[in-house]
Amino acid sequence: MNPHPVALWHQLVAQRQFALLDEFLAEDVAFVSPVVHKPQQGKALTKLYLHAAFAVLFNDSFRYVREIVGEQDAMLEFTTTIDGVQINGVDILHWNAEQRVVEFKVMLRPLKAIQLVQERMAAMLQQHKPQT
Repeated sequence: MNPHPVALWHQLVAQRQFALLDEFLAEDVAFVSPVVHKPQQGKALTKLYLHAAFAVLFNDSFRYVREIVGEQDAMLEFTTTIDGVQINGVDILHWNAEQRVVEFKVMLRPLKAIQLVQERMAAMLQQHKPQT
């Protein structure tokens, strides 16, 4: 049996073990971004967004401050500061019977934080955009 998704996520974040994303995410996962109007589908695209989020959000000020965990869902509230902007957000996870995340949703506040994160994430995603 796979490890509990919340425990695996905390391990991944704390130790920056990005390789664990393959164990954490289902193949058909959907990533729901606070700045993209439709869900991003699939493990490869979700990993790309999460790698960019790691680079943008996870600094020395990043902290999970609350979590609510159910049988197949969790809400993890976090805070971080970027360039003096205090960011408050939530990661909402939904996983399947195999303990793999099938939906990863991020919500952010305030508006200034959303704009800052959108700008930084767009730059990160542009660097890793597949060449056509």
